[in-house]
Amino acid sequence: MKIHVLPSGPIKTIGYLLTDAKLGAAVLVDAPGGILAKIQPLLAKEGCKLTELWLTHGHWDHMQDGVEVRRETGALVRAHRADQMLIETPEIMEGFMAQRMGLVGIKVDAWVEQGDRLTAVGRDFEVRHVPGHCPGNVLFYQAAGKVAFVGDALFNSGVGRWDLPGGSFELLERAIREQIYTLPDDTIVFPGHGQRTTVGAEKETNPYVAAIVR
Repeated sequence: MKIHVLPSGPIKTIGYLLTDAKLGAAVLVDAPGGILAKIQPLLAKEGCKLTELWLTHGHWDHMQDGVEVRRETGALVRAHRADQMLIETPEIMEGFMAQRMGLVGIKVDAWVEQGDRLTAVGRDFEVRHVPGHCPGNVLFYQAAGKVAFVGDALFNSGVGRWDLPGGSFELLERAIREQIYTLPDDTIVFPGHGQRTTVGAEKETNPYVAAIVR
């Protein structure tokens, strides 16, 4: 499985295109603005068809290109139901952003839940619910490849904002400890913004969430 790291949109939100040229299959994790134009040549070059779009959560910068991706590729869209209102009626986000973004709601084809198992690009993925940044943030963990795509729950030496509607630092802190820090230390963490990190590094050095409550 090849992981294409694609910062896109006005605030360089990262979409991750997962491809397997032998299988001719691909999955996109998040759809920031402008990402369709980036994935189309990659899909053509590797001879892959995009079968699914996985949204880590419903904030605007992670779904800005979602409608176009779905329309042009026919990809099945998955997300957590706790963010249904954000995903399907994005004008709610425009309300608390105090500006018009021209966002269009996305039809979600299948809702994911804690503990779900997904099979894509020939690999098995586990869904873990990591709320606190927003109600429906999830991560997609691929054990064999030792990788986790965590949305905005955890960053390299940081965590996602908890001051937006539906956010809670206490909830985020607990979810990080229970759902991310319980992954193997050598798991590579691919966040929605910034550089990748590892579970072990964040347990040791993250200034917001220590591995152990002292």
